[in-house]
This record gives sequence, structure tokens and C-alpha cells, in this order.
Amino acid sequence: MDLTSVLILTGLGAFHGLNPAMGWLFAVALGLQEHSRVAVLRALPPIVLGHAGSVLITLALVSVARLAAPPRIVSYGVAALVCGFGVWRLVRRRHPRWVGMKVTRWQLAGWSFLMATAHGAGLMVLPITLHNGHGTAELASQSLLATAIHTLSMLATTTAVAMLVYERLGVAVLRKAWFNLDYVWAVALIGAGVSAAFT
Repeated sequence: MDLTSVLILTGLGAFHGLNPAMGWLFAVALGLQEHSRVAVLRALPPIVLGHAGSVLITLALVSVARLAAPPRIVSYGVAALVCGFGVWRLVRRRHPRWVGMKVTRWQLAGWSFLMATAHGAGLMVLPITLHNGHGTAELASQSLLATAIHTLSMLATTTAVAMLVYERLGVAVLRKAWFNLDYVWAVALIGAGVSAAFT
């Protein structure tokens, strides 16, 4: 994997880490509920693992498709899927809701998996990994490496933001100084899909 791909994956992980819908807001809420910094930090590993699971499963499914179909067809299919998902995210503004604030670590990981999947986290990583690797072992190692880079960046950013909001800013910052990252994400998905179609 080249340096450009690593930097893009790191940037996408940081972007996910900044997005409150990807989990730091949930971690902060749990910390405020329990009046504990430890509760914030305890919530982060399941959140990040659920996110990583979504990314890895997406990459694995496309890797299987790459082994079974001609590369050009897979590239166009990924491009259409990523663009279509970006358009869907622009049109659909609601988030899935299924858990309360009393959750186990498994429920938190499951929630994170669903949120990452609903936001197309793995889809955004696909164009970067699409043209790396050709054999089964190479595709598997590229998928694992891409997921690891993305996840470590997300973990670092999510941790920093969660602690900053919990310790200093408070959740009121969302009303005063936050904008909806879902729109930026949807447009980025569309751009990634278009770029996948032409590379």
C-alpha cells in the first residue's frame, strides 16, 4: 500500500472519529450519565471494534467479488454502489434508533456496527483498496491493513474528541459550533464513487 493510500485511510478514519454519529457522542453521554471519565474510555473500544467490523466485512465482500468477477465490472459496481449510497445519504436524514443509554459492550459494538454500515464507512474505504492486490492472500492482507489504518486513526480522533467534549466543552458545543457532517460525508461518498469509476 502506498503512502497516498495510507494518508487517505488515515484522513477517513479521522473524519469518522470527528463525526458524533460514529460514537464519541454516545461515549460522552455514557460518561455524563455515570459521572465518570472511565465510562467514556470504557465505551470507546466497543464503538471502534463495531466500526472496524463493518469496514472489514464490506472489504471482504468486495474482495470475494473481485475473485469471482472481472476487475472492470467490480470497479463499476463499486462506483455505482458508493455513488448510489452517497445520494441515498443526502436524501435520507434520519439515523437508526434501537438502543437506550443502558447498554452492554456487545450492544454498543452492535450499535456501532449498524451506524458505520448505515453511514457507508466501508464503502468509502473501497475505492482506496479496489486496485491493490489480486490474489486471495494479497486481498485479505490489504483489507486487514486498510481496516487497521482506518480504525487506529478513528480511535485516536474519537478518543481525543470524546475527552475534549467530556472534560472541557460539554455537549452544548453541538448546538453552538457544529455542522452536519452527514452532508459532507454523502458528498464525499459520491466523489469517491465517481473517482472509482474512472481509475
